[in-house]
Amino acid sequence: MMRLTLARRKILWAYIFLAIPILFFAYIRIYPTIFAFQMSLHDYNPLAIEHKYVGLENFQKLVAEFNNLRSPTRAAFLNTAAYVVLGVPIQLLLALAVALMLNEIRFLSTFYRLVFFLPFVTSTIAVAWVFRMLYQPQFGFFNVILQAFSLPQQPFLSRPQQALPSILAVVIWQGLGYAVIIFLAGLKQIPQIFYDAAQVDGATRWQSFRHITLPLLNPTLVFLIVLQTIAFLRMFAPVLAMTAQGDGGPLNSTTTVVLRVYREAFQSFNMGYASALTVTLFAIILGITIIQLRFTSRNIQ
Repeated sequence: MMRLTLARRKILWAYIFLAIPILFFAYIRIYPTIFAFQMSLHDYNPLAIEHKYVGLENFQKLVAEFNNLRSPTRAAFLNTAAYVVLGVPIQLLLALAVALMLNEIRFLSTFYRLVFFLPFVTSTIAVAWVFRMLYQPQFGFFNVILQAFSLPQQPFLSRPQQALPSILAVVIWQGLGYAVIIFLAGLKQIPQIFYDAAQVDGATRWQSFRHITLPLLNPTLVFLIVLQTIAFLRMFAPVLAMTAQGDGGPLNSTTTVVLRVYREAFQSFNMGYASALTVTLFAIILGITIIQLRFTSRNIQ
């Protein structure tokens, strides 16, 4: 038997050790994904022994509900789109502004970074319940402040026009610290010599930001756009915790696709239709990610 060289033995053991996490990942990620595709083609009830094959009926039902103006499924997709379109740019613009300011300070810089990052590592459910109390009518903190300045009190979570922005504000605030830290890491990688050269050439701070900071932050920006878009598309816990009975109300004004999956699967036990929603969301996330990587990535010349 041919003896392996030291280099080949190292490679072999590397593959052996990598096989364990790969198999674990395949079991908890890839297998459930494939199983969801399979369930989407069946009238799947976890309490039943047999599951009838229905082909694309669940997807046809999804399309029919989306075309229904009063359908909660239609509201879920439109609300999810609103969360992404509004949440991602607002959060990233605020995070970049904060990161630029934190990058300039030296005194207590670690403390300020901790203050911004702390909400991100706090339990989402805990944050949602705290803000739910702050939003309460009459005795909620925000309404008390409004009343102190003789301003009319606001219903916040109980009015359809205000419920989604109220929840979105909490989600943006909680995830802001993560984006700030990532932006800070990107800013620290930009050599100071570029700014020194620009200053010698008489460039203003805005010109330095536009022609140096933004281009060199492109990899960081692409990473955050993709990651935060996926996070907003998968939003679930804040809506569940901040709405009455966790139903995405009032009048489905805050519900999301993931919340619809949860309600269909674990409250109505309609696993086939819930899987169809999951597969559709998976396709949307994959498509948006590919498009974002295609149009936001570019080589720095």
